[in-house]
Amino acid sequence: MELQQMRYVVAVAELGSFTRAAKRCLVVQSALSHQIARLEKELGARLFDRTSRRVRLTAAGEVFLPAARQALDAAERARSEVAAAAGEVRGRLAVGVIPTVSTVDIPAALRAFHLRYPKVRIVLRDGASKDLVQEVRDGTLDVAFLGVLPSYRPKGVSDHELSTGELAAVVAPTHALAKRTEADLGLLAQEMFVDYPNGTAARAQSEEAFAAMGLSREVAFEVSSTDFIVRLVRSGLGIAMLPAVFAAELTGVRVLPVRDAPARTERLVWSRFRPTPAAAAFLTGLGIDLGTDPDAGS
Repeated sequence: MELQQMRYVVAVAELGSFTRAAKRCLVVQSALSHQIARLEKELGARLFDRTSRRVRLTAAGEVFLPAARQALDAAERARSEVAAAAGEVRGRLAVGVIPTVSTVDIPAALRAFHLRYPKVRIVLRDGASKDLVQEVRDGTLDVAFLGVLPSYRPKGVSDHELSTGELAAVVAPTHALAKRTEADLGLLAQEMFVDYPNGTAARAQSEEAFAAMGLSREVAFEVSSTDFIVRLVRSGLGIAMLPAVFAAELTGVRVLPVRDAPARTERLVWSRFRPTPAAAAFLTGLGIDLGTDPDAGS
C-alpha cells in the first residue's frame, strides 16, 4: 500500500470523478485508475462503485477514506517535523474562522505568516463555531476562531480567550429605530429578526439574552451567511443582533447600542495534542505561549 494510492483515493472521493481526480493529481487517468485497482486487489475489496454517471464510495471505501486521510496527514506531519528540526517551517496550516471575528485581523495575520513562512500552504475555512471546534478535534483544522457565549468552554481542544464584547442592534437606515441613539431588548423584541440558524452559537447569544429577560421574539429569516444577514437588514426585511465591533465597520445600516446587550466572547482553539510546526508558529505569532497559557488544555 502506497501513499500515492491513498492520495488518488482521497481525490476521487472528494471530486466524485476519476477524470477530475487525475487532473488534480497531475497524472493520466489510466495510471490513476490502475493504481486504485491495484490497491483494491491488495485490500480484497472495491472502494468505489463506478457507473457511467457517477462514482461513489462503497461501504469499504467509507471505512478506508478516513484512515487514508490520517495516513497522509501523518506523512505530511513527519515531513514537517523533519524540516522543523532543520530550522524550516513548512507543511499545511488549516485555519477556521467565524465571519464576524474582530479581535484579530485575519487577513493581516495570514499575510504576515505567509511572508515569514512562504513554504507553508495556508487553508482558510469559515463556518459556525460548533462545527469549527469539531473540525479541530478531528484534525481537519489546526486552529479556529470562535464567537460564543462567555460561559462556553469547548471540550477536547486547547483554547484561549481573545476578548469579550457585546452585541448591537443593526437596522436599515429607513427603519423607525434608526432615529434612536440606543435600544433595549424589550423594544427590540417587538421587531422582526434576521438571525443565524437555531442551534448555532451565534443564535444562542441572542436567544439566551431574550429568554433571561422573559421575552420572546420572532425570527422570520434564518440564514448562515453574515453577509446575507446584513443584506436582508439593509433591505428592511428585519433587524439583527451582531457583534458591536464588527457591526461598526458595516456600511448602509444603522448600528444601535443595546442597554442590556448580550455578551459575546471570541476564543481561539487548537488541538490538545502537540501542534504541527506550522500551527505552533502561527499561534506563537498571535502571542500564544504554548507552554504557559493558563486557558490551554480544556
